[in-house]
Amino acid sequence: MSHDETEVLVVGGGQSGIAMSEHLGRLGIDHLVLERDRVAEAWRTGRWDSLCANGPAWHDRFPGLELEGVDPDAFAPKERVARYFAEYAEMIGAPLRTGVQVHEVRRAEDGHGFLARTSEGTVRSRYVVAATGPFQKAAVPPIIPETAGITQLHSSAYRSPEQLPEGGVLVVGAGSSGVQIADELRRAGRDVHLSVGEHDRPPRRYRGRDNVWWLGVLGLWDMATPGPGKEHTTIAVTGARGGYTIDFRDLAASGVRLVGRTDSFADGVLRFREDLAGNLAGGDANFLSVLEAADRYVERTGLDLPPEPEAHRLGPLPQDALDPVLELDLRAAGITSVVWATGFGIDYSWLRVDTFDDRGRPLHERGVSREPGVYFLGLPWLSRRGSSFIWGTWHDARNLADLLDIQRGYARYDGDARVVATPAVARV
Repeated sequence: MSHDETEVLVVGGGQSGIAMSEHLGRLGIDHLVLERDRVAEAWRTGRWDSLCANGPAWHDRFPGLELEGVDPDAFAPKERVARYFAEYAEMIGAPLRTGVQVHEVRRAEDGHGFLARTSEGTVRSRYVVAATGPFQKAAVPPIIPETAGITQLHSSAYRSPEQLPEGGVLVVGAGSSGVQIADELRRAGRDVHLSVGEHDRPPRRYRGRDNVWWLGVLGLWDMATPGPGKEHTTIAVTGARGGYTIDFRDLAASGVRLVGRTDSFADGVLRFREDLAGNLAGGDANFLSVLEAADRYVERTGLDLPPEPEAHRLGPLPQDALDPVLELDLRAAGITSVVWATGFGIDYSWLRVDTFDDRGRPLHERGVSREPGVYFLGLPWLSRRGSSFIWGTWHDARNLADLLDIQRGYARYDGDARVVATPAVARV
């Protein structure tokens, strides 16, 4: 068993850990990145086979390297995204160790720094960066018991239609994952029901520009906090099949049966809330609000972007919303599988420090925890709306590295001002 020492221990070798390594290296800070699997393993095996990035290649990347071989306006397949991060780690010479499981990190007994217990020994460090991201633990509501005789799996375990037994499929959740899986299953000839909750539904492209560009010029990526009730908003947007605007009317027209939010289960019957029409109307309102904000921006700036008046014209709600199904006998409906596209929870059980609330959520300010020396990276809304996205975590990592370097400077001070270099200025 090895016993290592480093100044900064970074736990997680996905996009956040690689970004943090780049900025720590820029500052000349000794560090070690530990990853339990391969680099960006969630992109490789934690998603279905046909997954693509939800943003175009010109946007969903780090500033220092383009996605070679992918058209800038295209949406990179998941294997290419995973390879991109491996290439980036190699390019920056990240001190990365893969296949190392971190079992526990706690403050050292002498109070100086932290001690990590791993599958390959111990690591002592002065600082710790938790860069494991927001997708740590599949969240499946305890609605249908395992004894119901239905195949159930989370979207992170779904790979392709062939994986599921013959019969109909209920997909629960209408964000990016749920919509893409439901569409793929329907195209494969499956009978599909889709349970739709509250969601935002931005346009994929409008007036010749992608949604990510509009979010940028409208200042929406830099929103510091979500609006009331928007902390965990589901976003229905996709890069699949070249990228297109999601409209649940189109899904209904293709044969997907829409139902409201999944509520309860008893005696083989699944019950749904009577909220489908309201959820679809809310998504439409979000869609139109983006178009209207974009139109005002074009008028204000004088950009030569062709108008799209037809984009504002939405058809009537589908019949499923007007006459909603509130109960579904799964056996009678021929449904043999349920795919839960219901998101993820966090799991920091390995980090034994005092900076979590009673639900296990990190207590921090822009990634700086309440436990001195511990930092978080890659979480939604860490500093802004874009924090959990590829490019957003890169900028957050730069800020955290600068903040950490400032603390290093103060820690080195021993009464002689010449000991401390001028602190870096942290970016916000």
